[in-house]
Amino acid sequence: MQRAAIILAAGKGTRMKSTKSKVMHKVAGRMMVDWSLALASDLGCDRQVLVVGTHSEPLLQLAKSRVGDSGVAIQDPPMGTGHAVQCAKQNLAGFEGHIVILYADTPLLPVEAVENAFRALDEGADITVLGFNAKEPGGYGRLIVGEDGSLFRIVEAKDAAPEELSVRFCNSGVMAVKSEHLFQLLDQVDNNNAKGEYYLTDIIALGRQKGLTARAVECDETDVLGVNSRSQLAEAERVFQTKTRESMMDAGVTLTDPSSVFFSFDTKIEADVEIEPNVVFGPGVTVQSGVVIRAFSHIEGASLGAGSTVGPFARLRPGAVLDDGVHIGNFVEVKNTKIGAGAKANHLAYLGDGDVGAGANIGAGTIFCNYDGYFKHRTVLGENAFIGSNSSLVAPVRVGANAMTGSGSVITEDIPDGALALGRARQVIREGWANQYHIEMKSKKQVK
Repeated sequence: MQRAAIILAAGKGTRMKSTKSKVMHKVAGRMMVDWSLALASDLGCDRQVLVVGTHSEPLLQLAKSRVGDSGVAIQDPPMGTGHAVQCAKQNLAGFEGHIVILYADTPLLPVEAVENAFRALDEGADITVLGFNAKEPGGYGRLIVGEDGSLFRIVEAKDAAPEELSVRFCNSGVMAVKSEHLFQLLDQVDNNNAKGEYYLTDIIALGRQKGLTARAVECDETDVLGVNSRSQLAEAERVFQTKTRESMMDAGVTLTDPSSVFFSFDTKIEADVEIEPNVVFGPGVTVQSGVVIRAFSHIEGASLGAGSTVGPFARLRPGAVLDDGVHIGNFVEVKNTKIGAGAKANHLAYLGDGDVGAGANIGAGTIFCNYDGYFKHRTVLGENAFIGSNSSLVAPVRVGANAMTGSGSVITEDIPDGALALGRARQVIREGWANQYHIEMKSKKQVK
């Protein structure tokens, strides 16, 4: 059966107090709207429709870049969730299959939960709703179910009777519906309620009146955690990090202080990696087995080969590729540079836009001078090259295999294999000058 997803992203998110659309805020390094789009793709939804409002031009342009013009529906003005879904009707013209309604401010919904909703459709239900047992039901809509698990109706909190408010089984908002029923039922929804809006939830009672079957499928409350404020954004981040830390440790990763390590949505780490406190992983990081990442390191868009050591206080930026057994030490920054097996840069260096051969040794204070004010240029070090401390390598430049630079050199020309390059001013020695200087200065200080 074909699948489609309607992703609701039209809310203004005023409680975020932000000039940026709510769903463009990030959880674990990924915009919330992209979490929903990724979920739809993982579910095999061939058709994806993003419903957006008119209040955010950046979100509209982002939506078009993600799903194309044909995948964007505009809700103007906003008149409730039922109206929002109805706005996607033309986008799904001719579609036959199962449709899931997702929310772009609910980033942590797992594939398994929605698969359970689809499975209920396969087993004969016409409509399925994800529900959860809330610790504090508060303003959530209540799922009114029968003893056999059938879903009779969804009652919004503002419209609920006292006995209905006592129900703890709540509506997540996520719903899967057979395509032949969804828009027919929405055509019959009215706005005769406390908010004066068209509720998507009304299709449950309408469907039952027509003899359709509806079922509630239970999921965990944290799976459907919605984000409407900065505090809820932080809570979603906390939930993601807690779950990810546990899964990392279960997979054989050592976290010395789990609560101080932060992962991104796509961080990939193999077993037998050791991570010290206060390490942050940005998006796009892969770490192979045997790596040790020392405290206070920041890693993003980088690949770390087996047995490498990074940090403490190291920064690996996008394009940093470490082969096996590489050592990157304290206060070393690597950007868009491939570092060969066994190479070392243990102290205070900037390696940007380069290629470092296997076994090379890069001394403290070394700088790849990669930018001329207009363009970036590459620095290439051959195998086993030895770069003396405080060397500045002005790109484009190549240091040959087994070649060396003297400490404090400014290298502007290629160095042949096996050669030594010295690019510094000639040393001048003035015998006795320092002794005389100390005598004069001590005398001045005493007078003062």
